[in-house]
Amino acid sequence: MTRSVRIAGAQLNLRVGDIPGNVERIAEAIDWATETEADVVLLPELAVTGYPPEDLVLRPGFVDANLEAIAELARRTTSTAAVVGFVDRLDVERKDDDAVPRRVANAAAVLHEGDVTDVYHKRRLPNYGVFDEARLFAEGNEPLRLHMLAGVPCGISICEDLWDEEGPPTGQAVGGAEVLLNINGSPYHLFKRQQRLDMLRSRAIQLGAYVVYLNCVGGQDELVFDGGSMVLAPDGGLIARLPEFVEDGFVVDLPVELAAPPLLPTHDVVPARTVRVEIDTPAVAPEPGELEEAYQALVTGLRDYVVYNGFKEVAIGLSGGIDSALTAAIAADALGGDAVHGVTMPTRYSSQGSVEDSVDLAERLGARIDVIAIDDLFSGFLDALAPLFGDLPHTVAEENLQSRIRGTILMSISNKFGGMVVATGNKSEMAVGYATLYGDMAGGFAVLKDVYKTMVYDLARWRNEDREVIPQAILDKEPSAELRPDQRDSDSLPPYDVLDDVLYRYIELDMTAAEIAESGIDRELAQRVASMVDRNEYKRRQSPPGVKITSKAFGRDRRLPITNWFRP
Repeated sequence: MTRSVRIAGAQLNLRVGDIPGNVERIAEAIDWATETEADVVLLPELAVTGYPPEDLVLRPGFVDANLEAIAELARRTTSTAAVVGFVDRLDVERKDDDAVPRRVANAAAVLHEGDVTDVYHKRRLPNYGVFDEARLFAEGNEPLRLHMLAGVPCGISICEDLWDEEGPPTGQAVGGAEVLLNINGSPYHLFKRQQRLDMLRSRAIQLGAYVVYLNCVGGQDELVFDGGSMVLAPDGGLIARLPEFVEDGFVVDLPVELAAPPLLPTHDVVPARTVRVEIDTPAVAPEPGELEEAYQALVTGLRDYVVYNGFKEVAIGLSGGIDSALTAAIAADALGGDAVHGVTMPTRYSSQGSVEDSVDLAERLGARIDVIAIDDLFSGFLDALAPLFGDLPHTVAEENLQSRIRGTILMSISNKFGGMVVATGNKSEMAVGYATLYGDMAGGFAVLKDVYKTMVYDLARWRNEDREVIPQAILDKEPSAELRPDQRDSDSLPPYDVLDDVLYRYIELDMTAAEIAESGIDRELAQRVASMVDRNEYKRRQSPPGVKITSKAFGRDRRLPITNWFRP
C-alpha cells in the first residue's frame, strides 16, 4: 500500500531570548504550512528560545516564558502538525524530602489541533567545540516511539541524535519509521556542508528511510548558521535543498510503500488526507563556492551581531591595508555603505598612498570617510613619556602608542555617534600576537578574527570579481603596520603562506612543532610560531568576538589556560 506524507520545513532566523518575536515568526510559518496542506511543518532546534540559549536555560523565568510560548503556539495550530524546538522542564526529583534542582531538556514539541500532543527529548548532547549541552541539559531517556503522519510512521530527533550511527533515528528506522524528521541548530564552518551531506546520505541509505534535515540561519555572537536544509531519499538522492544564509522553506510529498506495521509504539498525529493542492517540484539550491560561502557567513554574522545588539552603523579604522578594506566591504554588504563610517588616522609613518587608498575604498563602498591626523597627539604622548623613557631606543612601546591613539579615537566616535567599532585584525595576527591591546584590537566585534591572512586576500579577490570595490592598489601593496619607517610585516613574521600553514597545523590539527617539522617545515620556524601562539593567549582572551568560520576558532572552540608552563 502506498501513502504520501506532505512535509514542510521553515528555515528561520530566530533571535536568542526574543521569545515573543520568535513565537510570531513560528506562528507565521505554521500558517504558511497549513495553507499548503502540509501534514507537518518542521521548525529549528530550540526555535522558541533561539539557539544557543546557553545559561539562560538556568533561569526559571526564562524556561517559564518558553513553556508559555509553546502552549500558545499549540493553541494556534489546526490541521497541520508542527515540530517545534523548545526547552522542556523535567519533573522535580525528591530524595529524603529535599528537592533536587529542576532539570531541563533540549526538546521538540509536536503541536496539533490546539494541543501539545507529544514531546521528544534530545538524547545525544554534544559537549565539544562550541557545544556545551551536557552541562545544561538532561539526556532524554523515554522509550522510543513513532508518530503517524497521514498514516506514515515517522521518527523525530534533534541534531546530534542523527550524527551518531547508533542514535535514536537508527532505532526509529529499525522500529518501522519510513521518514526521519531531524531539527537542527547546526553552526557553519568551512567544508561542513559536504560533511553534513555525506552524513545524511549515509544515514538515508543505511536506514532505508527518507531523511528530512531542517536547520536555522543567522548569526548569534560568534556562531553563524547557514541553513542549507535538505531532504534525502532512501537511496541517498537529494530531493530538495534550501539555499544557505537566507530564510526559506520547502514543501515535499514523500510517497511511501508501507509493507508492514511498525514495531515501535505509534502515536497518531495527522490522519491520512484525500484532498491535496498542487505544489511545485521542490528545488535543489546550487552549492556556492568555498569563498562565496565564507563571505556570506561573515556578512551574516556581522549583520546580525550589529543589528540584534541595537546598533545602526559601524565605525572602522581604515589603514589603507587589506584587512581594513575587506572589513569595510563586508560591513557595507551587511549593512549598506551609508551605515559604514571609515576613519583614517595618519601619522609621520603613514604613506600618502594609504590615505588615498582609504578614501578611494570608502567612495567605492558609498561609505563616509574622515581623515583625522594624529601625529600631534603622538608627539604629545612621546613628550609626556620622555622623562620616563629617557634615551632608551624606540621600541614596540612607541609603535603601539599610535595604534592605541587610533583605538581611543574610534571608541570616542562610537560613544558620540552610536556606531559599533569593528576591529580589523585577522586570525594570523591574533594567533601570533601581531596586534595591539587597546589599540587595533579595540572594538565590539572582529569580523575577520577567524580568517587567516591568506584567505583575507582570497576573499578580497573574490569580492572584486563582480565589481572592483577594493582598490587594486590595496591588494598589490606589501603588508605593513606603518608604525615605524619602512616597516613591513615580513620584518617580524614569516611569509603569510608559510605562517598560515604552520598555524593551521598547530591550531586546528593540534600538531606539535616536531610533528609540523616532519611535514617538511623548518623545525626552528615551527617552534618559533608555536611559541608565539602560546605566549599570546592573554591577548586573545581580551579580543572582541568574531565570526567562526573554521573548525577551530579562538574562544569557544579552543580553550587553553592563559597561565601555562607546558612546553612539549
